[in-house]
Amino acid sequence: MKIIVTGGAGFIGGNFVHYMVNQYPEDMIINLDLLTYAGNLETLKPVENAPNYKFVKGDIADREFIFKLFEEEKPDVVINFAAESHVDRSITDPESFVRTNVMGTTTLLDACRKYGIKRYHQVSTDEVYGDLPLDRPDLFFTEETPLHTSSPYSSSKASADLFVLAYHRTYGLPVTVSRCSNNYGPYHFPEKLIPLIISRALNDEELPVYGKGDNVRDWLYVTDHCKAIDLVVRKGRVGEVYNIGGHNERTNLEVVKTILKALGKPESLIKFVTDRPGHDRRYAIDPTKMETELGWKPEYTFDTGIVKTIEWYLNNKEWWEHIISGEYTKYFENMYGERL
Repeated sequence: MKIIVTGGAGFIGGNFVHYMVNQYPEDMIINLDLLTYAGNLETLKPVENAPNYKFVKGDIADREFIFKLFEEEKPDVVINFAAESHVDRSITDPESFVRTNVMGTTTLLDACRKYGIKRYHQVSTDEVYGDLPLDRPDLFFTEETPLHTSSPYSSSKASADLFVLAYHRTYGLPVTVSRCSNNYGPYHFPEKLIPLIISRALNDEELPVYGKGDNVRDWLYVTDHCKAIDLVVRKGRVGEVYNIGGHNERTNLEVVKTILKALGKPESLIKFVTDRPGHDRRYAIDPTKMETELGWKPEYTFDTGIVKTIEWYLNNKEWWEHIISGEYTKYFENMYGERL
């Protein structure tokens, strides 16, 4: 098969490209990414010379470009990771989230309709469900939980999900949607909680924690997520939504303290800061549908996954130091400049 992976230079998309290139040498993996601030081609160094891998720079919201790409490549499958994804950024610049997350998705859907694909898969988020109360640990997000968004980011992702499902109902497009809990693991952009804490703690810098740090997230190791998406694309029922969660709930403060303990750093580095507007209290996914229909279960607990993640950051300082310094943005020109 020929598979277009959009946003494949981002965190989850990059890990997914690694997984697919290595798992399916007979498939051609085309990585389409605009290389905005979180897109990092250095993430793809281990696979960039693989015979079944190809990188294309482009914008999923550029209709002319997307239709030309589909005409040339004639993909069998499209898996859309491409998204503006940082909640804080969405609060200050909601328009860019609408353009990429909504208009980009509908552009891909229209191209899929015109050129005919076997499967379009939308990678979404549990944030479309809003949040759960801290005092009700018995409540979980299921696929039937009503959408109840809290930020411009989650609103744009929910809108994209609805367009995807509407294209299935209206046009018969073969689609699936997955909604995941918070991911962590290798190649996570350093502005996100876990890599931010690791990188700052290593430099003995203050660690900013929103509010009291009591917001709860369900953490999913990124490789478990990649395997789940692969299963949904190949075996999931068309027109269905699948929740992917790790059963690994932790407060943000627990996550920070776990990292500090592993690194041998003092808790005095923690600095509580003013909470963000509309900050969701608790996310928790019920992945029963994934487990019963597709036989998926996460291989990593948070305790095993966080150790693996910290080890990766300790062994790959150059990768995240390049991001902090801004050097990573030059990799595209160095790698592809002469080919343009």
